[in-house]
Amino acid sequence: MTTNSNIQNFLQELRTIAKANRVELLGILNTTPDSFFDGGKNHSPKSAIESGLQMIRDGAFILDIGGQSSRPGAPSISANEEWSRVEPVIEGILKVHPQAFISIDTYRSEVARKAVDAGAVMVNDISAGSIDGNMFRTVAELQVPYILMHMQGTPETMQENPEYEDVVAEVKSFFRDKLKELESHGIEDVVLDLGFGFGKTQEHNFELLRRMGEFTTFEKPILAGVSRKSMIYKTLDSTPAEALNGTTALNMISAVNGACLLRVHDIAEAREVSILHNHICK
Repeated sequence: MTTNSNIQNFLQELRTIAKANRVELLGILNTTPDSFFDGGKNHSPKSAIESGLQMIRDGAFILDIGGQSSRPGAPSISANEEWSRVEPVIEGILKVHPQAFISIDTYRSEVARKAVDAGAVMVNDISAGSIDGNMFRTVAELQVPYILMHMQGTPETMQENPEYEDVVAEVKSFFRDKLKELESHGIEDVVLDLGFGFGKTQEHNFELLRRMGEFTTFEKPILAGVSRKSMIYKTLDSTPAEALNGTTALNMISAVNGACLLRVHDIAEAREVSILHNHICK
């Protein structure tokens, strides 16, 4: 179970990272059978735990564990099934590394609460509280940091026909409104995720990446999640399995443009990005 000291340790580390212009890694640990890149790889608790422990050895700052796929068109599962997928993984990793930092990737407040009770120190909600109206109140009660992500539509519909007049202006407006709402609940430790691939065309994705520095005016840590996504492999006319080199390139661009957390599948390779970035910027 997460202790108050573990959450406080994480909060202190997160705040230090942002102030120091340091880049750290958030490891993607999907326990689903249908994620776009690694679906099924970690569907069993044993394999997921082994993968998570390897990520820690490779240099992950935090593990982002999720049991509900958010790929375009992904069907929704029940909260009970989602929790049954992630519970043994959280417990198994913390049994070996009690001080490990774990984020729960969920848009359900009940799963978020159970995960924090079991040891998670942050909530990553792709819906920004729009799917579960109890999410903000729950995060406030749990007193953990919150990843606020922009998404147009829902996972089932987001890529059908995304449209913006000015994608950067509209995402910034979204963050302003949501941050005010979060602040009204007493939630101040917020990480901003621009939501690459979540209700955006390739052009929208690259415009957000080019202008990521504009989001630093919010004075919140920025997370970049581009790992093996279609903005890479479709541009390169390849596949998610062949998108590691492109991922590394865009991870470094994200870091240079203001991201301090990189959400990645491949920790060892991304660690080289963070080491080199941090060496240059120290």
